[in-house]
Amino acid sequence: MQDGEGRKIRLGVLSKGCMVEDTLGLLKDCGLPVTRDNDRQYSAEIPQLPNVEVCFHRPKEIVTLLVSGHLDVGIVSSYAVSEYGPGDDDLITVHNALGYGHCHLSLAIPKNGIFERINSVKELAQMPHWTEENPLRVVTGLPNLGRKFMKENGLKHVSILTADGALEGFPQRGGADVILDIVCSGTTLRANNFKEIEGGTVLVSQVVLVARRKSLMQREDVRDTTQQIFERVEAHLKAVCQFTVTANGRSAKEVAKQVCNQPSLSGLQFPIPNPYLVLCKRNGEVVGDHNAMVGCIPKTKFYSSVQQLKADRGSRVLVSPSTYIFNEEALGWQQLLSKFGL
Repeated sequence: MQDGEGRKIRLGVLSKGCMVEDTLGLLKDCGLPVTRDNDRQYSAEIPQLPNVEVCFHRPKEIVTLLVSGHLDVGIVSSYAVSEYGPGDDDLITVHNALGYGHCHLSLAIPKNGIFERINSVKELAQMPHWTEENPLRVVTGLPNLGRKFMKENGLKHVSILTADGALEGFPQRGGADVILDIVCSGTTLRANNFKEIEGGTVLVSQVVLVARRKSLMQREDVRDTTQQIFERVEAHLKAVCQFTVTANGRSAKEVAKQVCNQPSLSGLQFPIPNPYLVLCKRNGEVVGDHNAMVGCIPKTKFYSSVQQLKADRGSRVLVSPSTYIFNEEALGWQQLLSKFGL
């Protein structure tokens, strides 16, 4: 029997913290709502994917269970992939930017005491305090990334201490000198009198979609389901950055001219190649003397583009949210298969 054959596809998602709701919200927005009886259950279902079992785990568990083959696909922070699955060829990042869970792993030091005038990693490494007998004590929940970072930045005499949560308390109580921690807003650091320093950012992270290579290679159902999740996510993330715009004009030629000649509309996608007739009622009679085209406009260019479309005499512009934008071919998925020899 091939690896994992005969059981449901297992999708690991985060079990605690604000990113749980963000993950479930993203899946719902992609037409894949997760159903479970209560928040204390650690398994759930996706009705649209009846062959999938959703498994709730902590970040470390998601990565280690992927590597061991107990999960097939996972939605997890990229820092966890870097910490718990570095160099593992069987761990594939399917989508590297799901758009939430933004944070960074950073080295932070106390603002006062011997570090008061230290403002960079280079200055920290040059401090005479650190010796083989008296190493710099760094407390972190991500020791592998910590050791790698210290070595790469010339910090030779270092002792890595591992702890989970409330790292700021260790230096305050004499249990460590500095911390290496996940930072979102930096509020907790500032509240506890810590500062980030130049060159101290280890990596920048957000939530990603990952999969096990062996599962993709050996099980067609895993490959097909992962492709569906990828394409739904890709189409939704592309759509949320754009509005759908319907531009009406006196004639098909005028509408086409509007789209092609306006600077802010250059390069925008108007996927319907032929303008269609717009019917309206005028003086009690149905007429069809307007034409329209439908397209997508980035939200950042939304107002200026609409103003240019409106500039044509007799034009009307309708704007609505976009839910999904699917490409004719799933190029991203095909590139992924090619890259990893699948």
